[in-house]
Amino acid sequence: MTDTSYRFTHAITRKPASSIVQGLRAVDIGTPDLTLMQAHHADYIAALRSTGAEVIELDALEDFPDSVFVEDTALCLPKGAIIMRPGAPSRLGEAAEMAPHLEALYGLVARIEGPGFIEGGDILTTESEILVGRSARTDAAGIAELAHIVSGWGYRLREVETPPGVLHFKTDCSLLDGQTILSTPRLAASGCFEGYTVLHTAEGEEACANAIRFNDLVLMPAGFPQTERRLRDAGFELRVIGNSECAKLDGGMSCLSLRFSPPQ
Repeated sequence: MTDTSYRFTHAITRKPASSIVQGLRAVDIGTPDLTLMQAHHADYIAALRSTGAEVIELDALEDFPDSVFVEDTALCLPKGAIIMRPGAPSRLGEAAEMAPHLEALYGLVARIEGPGFIEGGDILTTESEILVGRSARTDAAGIAELAHIVSGWGYRLREVETPPGVLHFKTDCSLLDGQTILSTPRLAASGCFEGYTVLHTAEGEEACANAIRFNDLVLMPAGFPQTERRLRDAGFELRVIGNSECAKLDGGMSCLSLRFSPPQ
């Protein structure tokens, strides 16, 4: 099977909890509006479902304000799933809550046991490799443990650096197709995408670098017209989704779902 890095049969999402107003944020730019966030989340799920995928929407977890951002809890690959170990202590329980849902779908579920930490937002899977950015939430020990697991499954992992002051590696990049990356100029300048085709976000629109390719659609946040035009001109079919409230919690398009095709 080809295009396994962006063609999926399933996605898992989680309803935002009312406690999300206490969610983590690098900079306080305002309290999220829960009603508006729920509307954006519904649009996001509708876009995923429009591709024919099965979307599993889990109930809200009031004890975990950031639990809408399910991507950080696991890495889902064709051969198996891996439960992450989030670098934010308040989020460790989210990974444990996700485990049984993936165990119901996958025959093989591994776990990052520690002492290292790693979050899904720092992991970009392409057709040829798994790129993992070291960040404030993902450390060398967590990356090494993941590398050990995936090497046994036949995957190649490459550690890269996340730019200073950037929460997650995928805050600044996303996969558009098997060989094309959307990236901020500051991240691309590091040389980490050598060998790939790179499309840059427009100046002042770096916040839209976190998009997702999901089957035939690219989902990107609303409000970034120059980058949107660049993607359309490059031939991508876009679905623009409101993200103003998740952005207040450093969240983007990829954070809101686990995307995968479980083994048949």
